[in-house]
Amino acid sequence: MWIWAAKFFYGTRGSLWHFCATKGYCYTVAMSTSGSPRPATHSTSTGRARQKQRTRRLLLDTARKLLAAGERPTVSEVADAAEVSRRTAYRYFPTQGKLMADAALEGLRPVMEAAINAAQAAPGPDNFELRVEAVVRQMQRLAIEHESLLRTMIHETVLQKPTGEPNRGGRRIEWLEMAVKPMRARLGSASHARLVSALTLCAGIEALLVLRDIRGLGPQQAIEVSQWMARALVRQSLAERTAAARKRRI
Repeated sequence: MWIWAAKFFYGTRGSLWHFCATKGYCYTVAMSTSGSPRPATHSTSTGRARQKQRTRRLLLDTARKLLAAGERPTVSEVADAAEVSRRTAYRYFPTQGKLMADAALEGLRPVMEAAINAAQAAPGPDNFELRVEAVVRQMQRLAIEHESLLRTMIHETVLQKPTGEPNRGGRRIEWLEMAVKPMRARLGSASHARLVSALTLCAGIEALLVLRDIRGLGPQQAIEVSQWMARALVRQSLAERTAAARKRRI
């Protein structure tokens, strides 16, 4: 565990500055006139989420390097090699099995990012439905190709007690956010975030399990249904935004 040495002092306008002597990080917590912390802003929450993504990616990159060197590292060994606290590493990866499965799946990143870039470069700047559909199609194809590994990851995480933090699916969220990023300006932040949340239900291994194990669909049928759902969600999000804009003009 890290030993944190901290020093606090009040700055201008009632801000509380927190310097961590060990890591050199600096955080600002806005204070009200009564001395109570103000609620975290959206930008603060976004910054924390991105920091968690970077930490998780660092652990996975480190695990992949150790695997490539012929090792089968434990969570503690990966944490030490990445210079991340073991406690933090175990929050992301409670078991070695989950870490190994996640590290192997991280190798799919170049394939998915290439598919996202190809979709964004497709003709028709406003053809959002087809672009998101293409990304979901590629995600589900990869889910089918690596279904056994993904089922292992489900097994490693499904019985964990909820902690308020996602315990799997980080890549899915990242890829979906990349896919619908061009829509953000048109939808607005809240509608854009809702669309990403909705799309997580029709992409990834969980959607595949429902369509195959419960509905009994074949692989191609499952992919087509996921594409149809994604297309419908994008269309509805855009329609709601258009209707809201028309209502404001009346």
